[in-house]
Amino acid sequence: MPQLNPNPWFMILIYTWTIFLLVVMPTTLLFIIPNETTSQNASTPKTEPWTWPWH
Repeated sequence: MPQLNPNPWFMILIYTWTIFLLVVMPTTLLFIIPNETTSQNASTPKTEPWTWPWH
């Protein structure tokens, strides 16, 4: 039963992960655009209490 022999499958796994980490991941990370941080106002907006019309 050749599927029980880990010798060729382990090397295929190592080659696949090496290609993935060295080629595919950097290429994919180039397309990810991080969100630009926007500065928020330090002042808090003035809030009005809500009037309950049914109370």
